[in-house]
Amino acid sequence: MMKRLFSTKPIGELHEADSANELHRTLDARALVLLGIGAIIGTGIFVLTGTAAANHAGPALVLSFVVAGIGCAFAGLCYAEFASMIPVAGSAYSYSYATLGEFIAWFIGWNLILEYLFAAATVAVGWSGYVVSLVEQFGIMLPDALTNAPFTKGVGHFEIVRTEALVNLPAVLVVAAITALCYVGIHQSARFNAVVVAIKVAVILLFIGFGIWVVDGANWQPFIPENTGQFGRFGVSGVLQAAGIIFFSYIGFDAVSTAAQEAKNPQRDMPTGILASLAICTVLYVAVSAVLTGMVHYSELNTAAPVALALDRHPELSWLAGWIKLGAIAGMTSVMLVMTLGQPRIFYAMSRDGLLPPLFRRVHPKHKTPHIGTLITGSLAALIAGLFPVTILGELVSIGTLLAFATVCIGVLVLRYTRPDLQRPFRVPAPWFVCIAGALICAGMMASLPPDTWVRLLGWTAAGMLVYAFYGYHHSELRKSGR
Repeated sequence: MMKRLFSTKPIGELHEADSANELHRTLDARALVLLGIGAIIGTGIFVLTGTAAANHAGPALVLSFVVAGIGCAFAGLCYAEFASMIPVAGSAYSYSYATLGEFIAWFIGWNLILEYLFAAATVAVGWSGYVVSLVEQFGIMLPDALTNAPFTKGVGHFEIVRTEALVNLPAVLVVAAITALCYVGIHQSARFNAVVVAIKVAVILLFIGFGIWVVDGANWQPFIPENTGQFGRFGVSGVLQAAGIIFFSYIGFDAVSTAAQEAKNPQRDMPTGILASLAICTVLYVAVSAVLTGMVHYSELNTAAPVALALDRHPELSWLAGWIKLGAIAGMTSVMLVMTLGQPRIFYAMSRDGLLPPLFRRVHPKHKTPHIGTLITGSLAALIAGLFPVTILGELVSIGTLLAFATVCIGVLVLRYTRPDLQRPFRVPAPWFVCIAGALICAGMMASLPPDTWVRLLGWTAAGMLVYAFYGYHHSELRKSGR
């Protein structure tokens, strides 16, 4: 029984899946880099920077982004090795199946839903808020009952209370539109993503380029505020806790690996897509956090719209406010797009292995997309986004992602030991250091998350184990083959 649970899928079978690819190979290195940037830059840079600076790190938020970026870089190197070696859909799920066994693969695949599905829903809620704010500038007032969630978080950790709202309609509509785009093709989605990425990067560069001229160096003093006596409230511990919080800003680079079977030259281009997008975003994050904390004292940044606040403090830059909202909307649109692209391809890989019903691996005869999985993903994301606020949804995302990252880091080491003969177009440098450090950093950031997040993870995992026990275990293609 235990041996079957931890049976690994032969690398050769994964390559056979690649050679029998039903999906359309249309993505080059540039498109993959843009997909990565599209997935990474979104809510985090426009929302989380303020609260992390005000409550935890102060101007040293710059260091927090560096710490989180290093942790992601280690994980990114591991993803790059796997993606070049096993260029198939499924991301961390497929990599875990080849190294750590079916049970662990299911565990990771199930928790990846927390990253892709719930991240898409979370960002849709944020998108709705920015759109409502933007149209209000033009005198268009949308009713609260159709722009807010009917459920919200109560006083207790697990208390859900009813509001007077009916549904967050803008969030539902944007998810529906993104789903339709993902349904018709990866090529069309990639072209749309390229346009949206160009808009949001241009807006971020505008903020950096004009904001740097009004920076007051006094706002950077002290660079690392003295600890208040409470762990995580400034000082070195504050820098580390802020790193765990803003880690949400980096979620998404791994989504590049879900498109491996739609890349023209995955062995060469997947590492480029993962690592280049991560590097570009880290540079932008560090620059934005430095300019932001220089424009406004960190103690004033405890708001959901810190960039807008910084512009309000400098009337000469008020003309940028509308562009920032447009950039935020563009940023969140591309995140939703890539997340909605990624989740059906996780379903596709799991269904191909028999762990999910066959309908998830159906590919549209014309569009060459996993269309049924796309429709199911979009429907669930729209339902979740329409009913629940960010405060409930966002808590589930980071922990599922960190778990996947740590597993991939461990998987690279395992495969280096068990299959040193495999061809590796890209190799992690100093694997014993990079892989172990990456896993430990991810584990450390998981440990910094609130206890109730862990409880929700356990509840979600328990539900997944029931699905595996009653369906996946009995329908596993690997088990049917006698292995």
